[in-house]
Amino acid sequence: MTGPEPRRAVRILLCDDHAVVRAGLLALLASAPGIEVVGEAGGGEEAVALAARLRPDVVLMDLQLGPGMDGVEATRRIVAEAANRPAASRPAAPRTTASRTTEPRTPAPGTITSGTAASSKAAGAERGGPYVLVLTTYDTDADVTRAIDAGATGYLLKAERPEELFSAIRAAAEGRTTLSPPVASRVMARVRGAGRPALTDRERDILGQLARGLGNREIARALFISEATVKTHLGRIYDKLGVDTRAGAVAVAKEQRLLP
Repeated sequence: MTGPEPRRAVRILLCDDHAVVRAGLLALLASAPGIEVVGEAGGGEEAVALAARLRPDVVLMDLQLGPGMDGVEATRRIVAEAANRPAASRPAAPRTTASRTTEPRTPAPGTITSGTAASSKAAGAERGGPYVLVLTTYDTDADVTRAIDAGATGYLLKAERPEELFSAIRAAAEGRTTLSPPVASRVMARVRGAGRPALTDRERDILGQLARGLGNREIARALFISEATVKTHLGRIYDKLGVDTRAGAVAVAKEQRLLP
């Protein structure tokens, strides 16, 4: 009887505009079993061209690439090219010897992953790949949003441990999402914030005074408005938050981080 088909190495294209950083990553990835760097690019245009020619499973993509195409646009073009490639032109996944294979590994703690289980072939090659895994020092809301909207499968910060990078690469090759904890927190905050009620600045001010335990008269004095105006705003706040008490309004405001 023959044993199970050995897993082949995950083929990586590395894109970073700093030669020293690329050299360090090349040395680091060379120490990881089951991961093979098949090319490196110093800019977005070069990464797009190499991705089309080499057909790696994963592109490890920096965001800031100096003059020319940035990592977000390169990601968008690589993902679009892979999606539009005819199925007949997609290469079969090559076999490797047992010395280049690795058993499925549990994702390292500290990263968030989701998706399907591993197969005997890298998913990037199955779909005509590659998947793009962002590896950067930037974790602002704008950077994360742009990269994910462009089609990045994962978003990892360069401060992560090597084991987490290796795990993220393997997850990306299988089409699973991996996010560094700070990035995951930002994404979750955006998801939660999408359903937040739209309060006006005045309503937020009154809500803040409510949280301090002030009554209507005290709120009116603090904000230099009439008690009638406070009551009107309170009614609107209750409606927007779906509550009918002051305590309920404060509780919901804290839960949804609506307090100023």
